[in-house]
Amino acid sequence: MTEPDFLGDLEKCELCEHRCGVNRLSGETGVCRVTMPTVASATLHPAPPESYTVFMAGCNYKCLNCQNWTISQYPDNGFRQRGYENPKELAEECLDSLNSLSAKLMGADRIFFSGGEPTIHLPYIEEVVGEARKINPGTKVNFDTNGYLTDESLKRVLVLTTSITYDLKAYNDEVHLALTGASSKPVLRNAEYIGRYAKEKLWEIRILVIPGINEDEIKPLTEFVAHIDPFLPVCFLVFRPNFVLENHPGASRSLMDKCVETARHSGLKNAYWSGNTDIPGIIGDRKSEIKGKYVSEHARLAGSYALYAGCQTHPRSCSACISNQTCRIKKYIPEIVA
Repeated sequence: MTEPDFLGDLEKCELCEHRCGVNRLSGETGVCRVTMPTVASATLHPAPPESYTVFMAGCNYKCLNCQNWTISQYPDNGFRQRGYENPKELAEECLDSLNSLSAKLMGADRIFFSGGEPTIHLPYIEEVVGEARKINPGTKVNFDTNGYLTDESLKRVLVLTTSITYDLKAYNDEVHLALTGASSKPVLRNAEYIGRYAKEKLWEIRILVIPGINEDEIKPLTEFVAHIDPFLPVCFLVFRPNFVLENHPGASRSLMDKCVETARHSGLKNAYWSGNTDIPGIIGDRKSEIKGKYVSEHARLAGSYALYAGCQTHPRSCSACISNQTCRIKKYIPEIVA
């Protein structure tokens, strides 16, 4: 089978900042372990912005807290996805759904690409959007990203999108690495670029608040965003136990209120929080087993959870890990499956 020309970027994939350079079309895999673009599922979704959401399988992160781990850790955890789909047919499905009565009652008005991480499927998404806009030139598109894009990919995303939802997980590079396996530096760089040059496309910045791991990141993150533009919207999301952090306690109401207060003290004018608080749990403690591997106590706690789940490289860094093609995190199945 001849691969479509629009997937040429995958012959030497450098769509994200891992810059693996592998030929995904020939079956080579980088950190994300994904070859062909793969649709996990697609559905009308009420979360703002209301949309027809296309979840793309696979991710360039290995977040310990991932709520969509059955999708993001494809292809290694054995969960079935829809697979590769013809872009024109997927575009027609999206527009048909957005024209439905259910979509109109919900207020859904755009295609929303999420995951996993849609960046690793960027040329495919561009093709789907192009097909949709042949049918309806006014088609709106949201791109939901962890921010670990190259400069080149970010500019392509800004061309195709109407709105962007953007995750910030930590400011401190060591904490970000321990939590996700990737550096925070490209994420902060891209957030600043969007905030300065494309802020009209920013639906909101989202910061998941994980007690004991990134709560001390809130002040530097909010100061960082406020320095870009104090009017940028920031939504703090309540952590709920998930994936490797399945037994870790959820964020409390008081912690979420404190995050908003911290944001306001940092100068932000549009900060708020969302989610269900006070889910009980127990903070695990295996930090002594990786003593000396992390400077930050919070990074050490995250690293200890990763160690428990089978991560062999500490401090964590998926690009540098010699085991990234046999990653145990990607194969981890929590005992509690929501």
